[in-house]
Amino acid sequence: METREAYLTCERLTRKAAANFYYGIRLLPPDKRRAMSAVYAYARRVDDIGDGNLPPDRKLAELGMVRTALAEGDPHDAVMVALADARTRFPLPDKAFTDLLDGVEMDVTGARFETFDELVVYCRAVAGSIGRLCLGIFGAQDMDRAMPLADDLGVAMQITNVLRDVREDYARGRVYLPAEDLLRFGCGEDLEASPPDASAALIRFEAGRGREWFDRGLGLLPLLDARSKACVRAMTGIYRRILGQIERDPHQIMDRRVSLPAWEKAWVAARSLAGAGA
Repeated sequence: METREAYLTCERLTRKAAANFYYGIRLLPPDKRRAMSAVYAYARRVDDIGDGNLPPDRKLAELGMVRTALAEGDPHDAVMVALADARTRFPLPDKAFTDLLDGVEMDVTGARFETFDELVVYCRAVAGSIGRLCLGIFGAQDMDRAMPLADDLGVAMQITNVLRDVREDYARGRVYLPAEDLLRFGCGEDLEASPPDASAALIRFEAGRGREWFDRGLGLLPLLDARSKACVRAMTGIYRRILGQIERDPHQIMDRRVSLPAWEKAWVAARSLAGAGA
């Protein structure tokens, strides 16, 4: 498959499926936008395997096939062709690709987290990895300083995902909230069956942690060029607004998946572009 065709396939997928990230990705110049689309398409594939309906052993086998394709390449696979080209153009950290696979394997095997520190390890694998890959595309004035901050932003966004998807995840047999926190607030694994005031207090507590990770990770912004800064502002701005909604009304996550309307995402992206001086 030709590289140009492979990138177009990834870009089409990104426009269709990247409900939040596309608003930031489209603010980048073409070469970075193409590479980000390849990374997103890879992450989408891995996530779809983990969230799919196959039995666990089949999921693990498919994740193993992705791991092999990463190492050996696949000239007939659009995602792998685009990703291989992006890896020649940008310093994408190899470990971040495999960290994502490791994290999704934790999903498949039904990992539980006793402590918040254990949850952070998982968040770094499934989302900090994406932050590190994005930073490889953005570039930064001081990569040694920037890399852990990009990782922190990934953790912050994954904490937001954990809170937003509590009900859906429980229905799939997944519980990400730390057991020590559930015990501390008097909640069970099924928050819908827990005392409403207790579950609300727990969600607000975890949302506060998410805000702290955002505040720390946003120290990345001064290290980025204007367009990359706008991209990060847009992506994190959308997630921070979702987190704020959850914190203000924790009970809503039991009824629906909290999201922003398209107009609000576009407004966040426009503000991000203007605020970054791009």
